Amino acid sequence: MGNRLVPIVLITLLVILNAQLWFGRGSLPNVSKLERDLQAQKASNEEARRTNEQLNAEVNDLKEGLNMVEERARQELGMVKANEIFVQIAK
Repeated sequence: MGNRLVPIVLITLLVILNAQLWFGRGSLPNVSKLERDLQAQKASNEEARRTNEQLNAEVNDLKEGLNMVEERARQELGMVKANEIFVQIAK
């Protein structure tokens, strides 16, 4: 009887482990689905990163553009800010 018990227990463990491999939480179909989901999320993240970079570039252009407009208005048109005194030196 003892000689038959060990193979039966080992075969039972093998069947349980094999069932976990094919049908459990870490099964091959589940892992492949998670990998597909991961690739889709990476693509979505990359698209969002590109959009963010584009928006950051536009914001920087607007910020720098306003500084450039202000500088030109001061030099060419003699505009001043509030509480500033404009002094023009003639050569």
